[in-house]
Amino acid sequence: MTSTTWVDDWQIQCCGESFTPGDAVSWHLLEVDPEDYADLVGSERAAEIDFCEGHHGREGEHAPTRLRVLTISEVHCRYEVPPGSTSNVRHPVPGHNRMGSGPRGGRLASESPLGPCCGG
Repeated sequence: MTSTTWVDDWQIQCCGESFTPGDAVSWHLLEVDPEDYADLVGSERAAEIDFCEGHHGREGEHAPTRLRVLTISEVHCRYEVPPGSTSNVRHPVPGHNRMGSGPRGGRLASESPLGPCCGG
C-alpha cells in the first residue's frame, strides 16, 4: 500500500530524525482533512494527502507505523497575518508557495526564499 504523508518541518526540526528516500521510519500517522492543505498545495494535490505525521500531542492515540519513504516533495510557502485580522495568527499567502522534489540524500530543507518550509 502506498500513501502520502504530510510532515511539517518543525516536527522534524524539534525532535525528529532526518530521513531520505529509501529510509525506514516509524511515525505516528494521523488522518487528515485534505481541505486543511488546499491553501498550500491546491485542492487536487491536497486530496492525495492521506495522513500527517505527528509527535506533539495526539501521538498517544495511535501506535507508530513503520514504513519506507519512497519519495519526498517539499512545499515552501510564505505565512502572514491576513489584512484586517484581529489576531496574530499567520496563514499561508495564496500564490506564494512552491513545490519541488525533496532532497536526494540530505536533510529536509528548513529555509527557502519564501520562508520556512511548511511541509513535505
